[in-house]
Amino acid sequence: MATQTETCYKHPSRETGVACSNCSRPICPDCMTPTPVGMRCPECSKQTTQVRTLSNMRAAPTVTMALLVVNAVAFLASGQFGVGSGAATSNRIFAEGALFGPLIDQQQEYWRIVTSAFLHAGFIHIAFNMYLLYTLGNMLEPSLGNVKFALIYAVGLLFGSFGALLVEPTAVTVGASGAVFGLMGAAFFELRARGIDPFASGIGGLILLNLAFSFVLSNISIGGHIGGLIGGSLALLALQQASKRRQPILGYVAMGVLAIVAVVGAIAVSGGS
Repeated sequence: MATQTETCYKHPSRETGVACSNCSRPICPDCMTPTPVGMRCPECSKQTTQVRTLSNMRAAPTVTMALLVVNAVAFLASGQFGVGSGAATSNRIFAEGALFGPLIDQQQEYWRIVTSAFLHAGFIHIAFNMYLLYTLGNMLEPSLGNVKFALIYAVGLLFGSFGALLVEPTAVTVGASGAVFGLMGAAFFELRARGIDPFASGIGGLILLNLAFSFVLSNISIGGHIGGLIGGSLALLALQQASKRRQPILGYVAMGVLAIVAVVGAIAVSGGS
């Protein structure tokens, strides 16, 4: 990711704030080649088979759509159809899948770290999260690819559970908010890498607005939101650094490590202090 103090990788004497949209190496105006997915360096611009066109950029993001379906099915099965987001536990699926620290700590119900992110408490709750998932998914998945997008979502989800348990281990917590905040963080740094101001695009403001809601509104997991934001951001940054070094496998390894850290951390804090 280029910054104002970085110099072009081919012309060290020239400072630049633009990075190649594929490998993230800093490039000066003489090295920039416009493509449908942003500016690319001379080497990456020659990889014409990898450049996405407007037509295939419009292709339906399959992982995003699959996540929307899974969340919808889980919502219908859980029976939490209230208007608000109160965490009722009368339904067995909801009661056995929600995030709850004591049951993770005392009865080793570790699956809750994942299943809680596919449950929602009310129509407003799921509608808001699914709208953001759809919007961010259509923005990120065609650019990053199915696998990278899915992994970023997973890391954001796990860090969201970690953050929720760290702050309120005895609260019953559900929702895809942690994973969605992870996508927000990833979108922020992906736009910066492409030389686009995240605040001008609206992503920066979206993050700040949702963080404000986290502190103002009740029944919202502050730890889950911040944890997801951190996890998704770290995952995207790991991918960018691996791409810059032309060792993409390192990005996947880094995301695996992040996932392990989140799970181990969530288990460790589930019992509270």
